[in-house]
Amino acid sequence: MFGNVGWGEFVVILIAALVILGPERLPGAISWVSKSLRQVRNYASGATQQLKDELGPEFDDLRKPLSELNQLRGMSPRAAITKHLLDGDGSLFSSIDNARNDLNNGLSLNNVTSGTSAAGAATGGAVASSSPGAGAAGGAAAADKRPPIDTDAT
Repeated sequence: MFGNVGWGEFVVILIAALVILGPERLPGAISWVSKSLRQVRNYASGATQQLKDELGPEFDDLRKPLSELNQLRGMSPRAAITKHLLDGDGSLFSSIDNARNDLNNGLSLNNVTSGTSAAGAATGGAVASSSPGAGAAGGAAAADKRPPIDTDAT
């Protein structure tokens, strides 16, 4: 029930209760809170047991979609697509990742070794520098810049 409350928060709550209630009323308040929590747990477990008794095997059918929903919440979009649309075959994503890595590695290797930008490589090696006398430094700076993304096209 208090899985999200750590020891630090618990100490802060205890000190606040001590300041607010005082040392003479604090033990009574702690016992009241513990009795109330115990009673709430008993009510919750009783309600769950009553549902199990009344619904019988249908209760498990009710819990199955909820457990699947909890599994989906923990998945990334890629994992959900792989599991449900591709039947667990992630080779499509791995081939896309490999192609992307090869493309990125190939472009960066070509840019570093030849000193040309991707735009210059696409136009046959002619690179226009931004300032006169920039030379290879201008090509390396242009290689670090990426073209703007057109959000309407994606």
